Amino acid sequence: MALLCVFILGKAFYLQGVQGNYWRQMSDSMHQKIVELDADRGTIYSEDGQMLSTSLPQFDIYMDMQADGLREKNGRIFQENIDSFSRAMAGYFGDKSAAQYKTELQVAFRQKKRYFPLRKKMSFEEYKAFRQFPLVKLGRNKSGVIVEENSKRLAPFGLLANRTIGLSREHVASDGKVKKMNVGLEMSYDSLLTGQKGQRLVRFIAGGAVPVEGFQVEPENGRDVYTTIDVNMQDVVQTSLLKVMVQSEALYGTCILMETKTGKIKAIANLGRRPDGTYWEDDNYALRVTEPGSTIKLVTLLAVLEKGTSKLDDMVEVGSAGRMVVGPRNINDAERSPKPVLTVKECFAHSSNVGMGKLAFKAFAQKPEEFREYLHRYHMDVPSPIDLSHLPKPMVAPLQKSHGGVMNMITMSFGYAVQVSPLHTVTLYNAIANDGKMMKPYLVNSIRENGVLVKEFEPQAIEKSIASASSVKAARESMEAVITEGTGKYAFKDMPFKIAGKTGTAHVADGSVKYSDGVYQASFVGYFPADQPQYTCIVVIRSKPHAAVHYGGSLAGPVFREVATKVYAMYVNRKSPTPFVPKRDSSSYFFAGDAGDIKKVLQTLRVPFRDSVNEQTWTNVYGNAGGTGQPVLSVNRVRKELMPNVRGMGLRDALYMLESLGLKVTIKGKGKVISQSVSPGTAINRNLAVVLDLG
Repeated sequence: MALLCVFILGKAFYLQGVQGNYWRQMSDSMHQKIVELDADRGTIYSEDGQMLSTSLPQFDIYMDMQADGLREKNGRIFQENIDSFSRAMAGYFGDKSAAQYKTELQVAFRQKKRYFPLRKKMSFEEYKAFRQFPLVKLGRNKSGVIVEENSKRLAPFGLLANRTIGLSREHVASDGKVKKMNVGLEMSYDSLLTGQKGQRLVRFIAGGAVPVEGFQVEPENGRDVYTTIDVNMQDVVQTSLLKVMVQSEALYGTCILMETKTGKIKAIANLGRRPDGTYWEDDNYALRVTEPGSTIKLVTLLAVLEKGTSKLDDMVEVGSAGRMVVGPRNINDAERSPKPVLTVKECFAHSSNVGMGKLAFKAFAQKPEEFREYLHRYHMDVPSPIDLSHLPKPMVAPLQKSHGGVMNMITMSFGYAVQVSPLHTVTLYNAIANDGKMMKPYLVNSIRENGVLVKEFEPQAIEKSIASASSVKAARESMEAVITEGTGKYAFKDMPFKIAGKTGTAHVADGSVKYSDGVYQASFVGYFPADQPQYTCIVVIRSKPHAAVHYGGSLAGPVFREVATKVYAMYVNRKSPTPFVPKRDSSSYFFAGDAGDIKKVLQTLRVPFRDSVNEQTWTNVYGNAGGTGQPVLSVNRVRKELMPNVRGMGLRDALYMLESLGLKVTIKGKGKVISQSVSPGTAINRNLAVVLDLG
């Protein structure tokens, strides 16, 4: 009995003292825990169904150096495969030599590391190759390989509307916690795109984590967002803006193209100059509030016409020297007036600061705060109602008479002492093009889940009429005069269709920029064709210091001209754009079918592509032959109880998929599937008849 007691005490001492750390690790690992399962983030599409932002899988690879199979028989499997595995890693990835890989693995094996990081952010193509490496192909228990799958957000069209579409990524905050960073539509619709995470009960054992059968809640994947963006228009806007900015070495610029009748944003470009001289969508300059310059003169014109203190053919003395004292303020004209006395329409057309200041002083000198009422009526003092988050609010200088209101009101009348965004300005000018009806600008057409419409957004008027019909008519005449006889005459000479608009040039002083730096903000905003407006567009470019070309007509005007000319040729002259009808171009393509077959075709033709299909059977392929982005393969999810989406498939694949679900199929036409009689996502039962139209 004494010997037995000594043996028990000795064994206890050995377990506690010598093997204590090992058994404590085992104890910590032998427990159950609920882990979250990430849902697939939804995709953001253009109006015609092309992917603007989607997710691709990435893989983080770790090794459990205490896996049973890896350590059995004194690590025989590890020793037999380490050389060939190290050579495979070095040969494929090329970041380290085989000797370096071998040394790191041997050290980790000796230290019995449970979670040794081997490689992070591995692409799906790399992961497929990795699975065939020596040691790895023996399976998890014998290799100790642990794979964690996550996703990377991808913009297939690269620069196009990049800042407005936004980004979604995780970053490490200052407190050490991993947080999500979103901007643009990715932020505004984050909850819909993210979906609902699932849960799984797992048991942690020495070899890793094992799911507990029957204790799992599947994640609900995020919904898809269909925008108003037209990829072809976006390409025109981006290219036209970039060309002029490169030529002028401008600091930043933005261009917005809006559909007049609906308020849809068809294209939006934001380009900022980087230190190396290249340009990127680094900020949403379309939303940045700045002093607008002469484009604000439309507010002044409408206000004095509505108040009734001036009419379009009234005469205004502006002098011939280009400067004049108006009330308490000395005003200078950027360009000499063609004559000392101008009509109100000519003051607007020739962008006379003196003329507009005198009109405002005549109307509001006794009660300058009344000018604020007109700013509010035109929604120039509140954040834009566009469907984006964290919008800046316009800034208006005090207009009370006791706080320099008269001086500020006169200054505002020609574009200073007030800060608004280009989006505010284009929304106002669009209302004039739309016969006084101000439309809410918006970027999202609909929300869909598995192809099924969840919510649709329709055009919405925020003001049925911002001014009387006579004032709107007078404003349109004045904007046409800018092009025929005013500051936009030379920029739009010999246009094949009529344009109406307004130039703007503001001397910039904000932030670290001073007036002495010689930086200007050049603008042009207008609509086309002027007789039957279809689109409204604004171009705003901030010049480099002391730039030779910095006026609105000469810097922003050429961008507007090119955008208007190309969009008119592509859409207006060829066919009248109709709300809610997608616009297509032969350079864009969409296919669907068996994932293996499509990959084989692309590989045979040596067409590089981005693969987010993983091991799924069915795929969709999106691309644009005229763009720089590679074709993208995305998962076409098929559920037994729901009608699948077979659009874009060849007949063989479509028949196989539908008949496998027990459906009866009728075919019309030849080619690939262009429509199906039962909408994707509809609940189905066996023997349901489906009609496929091919074309």
